[in-house]
Amino acid sequence: MAWQIGVDVGGTFTDLLALDPERGVFRVAKVPSTPEDQSVGVIDGLAVLEADLAAVAALVHGTTVATNAVLERKGARCGLITTAGFRDVLELGRRTRPNPYGMTGSFEALIRRDLRAEVPERIDAAGRILTPLDEAAVRQEVRRLRERRADALVIHFIHAYANPAHEQRCAEIAREIWPNRFVTLGSDILREVREFERGGFDNRTTGSSKRSRCSLQPGMTSVPITFLDRKIAARLFRRCPRTVDARRMPDSYVSSMGSVFTETG
Repeated sequence: MAWQIGVDVGGTFTDLLALDPERGVFRVAKVPSTPEDQSVGVIDGLAVLEADLAAVAALVHGTTVATNAVLERKGARCGLITTAGFRDVLELGRRTRPNPYGMTGSFEALIRRDLRAEVPERIDAAGRILTPLDEAAVRQEVRRLRERRADALVIHFIHAYANPAHEQRCAEIAREIWPNRFVTLGSDILREVREFERGGFDNRTTGSSKRSRCSLQPGMTSVPITFLDRKIAARLFRRCPRTVDARRMPDSYVSSMGSVFTETG
């Protein structure tokens, strides 16, 4: 018997589904979520399923914590550094206004206009440097955004998908000044043409980009869902106190927070 388990951690309830495809058997469980430590609810649900973790072939869990934070605008206070003349791309978008004509509507960007900074620099679509990066301006704007109490920083330059050199140098300077590690480069997230798609967030969809990533980073690092990795491993260790045979680990354990364990032997 090899169970495959899926977990959905919601704001109110945590839902679990266990399936044994060989026998065509499944089990379901629904337990209260535990916001103070999301992993507690997951472990409680696994107990309700009565599934032997050593017999689990795959376990996948996801959470709506990040989605809820974006939709409810509960993310971090973000600052943006972009190419001079382009800080309003977030509002302009691609005709993402409720009305096709005029400049009125209810669209609200994830980063406030007073927290968007511009610095002289320009790279063309072929990756050629037309205007060198003004490093003094970068230092000045990073300090200004820090003084305005931004929690995280986005660096997003025009045509950085073709040549990320200016973004990378800007990040080097910013990290010398920025008080935490939450500095996001557009070229590290999505290297493709179109500035709004690379850097913006359309509130009519559930998609996100580096602005939403930047908005979520500080808060998500405090979400204890990552403790689940250790707790599941600890339970397997208790079952095998001397050694852990790779064959007793799930063939695949995938976490929406980025942790992946795969069988090695």
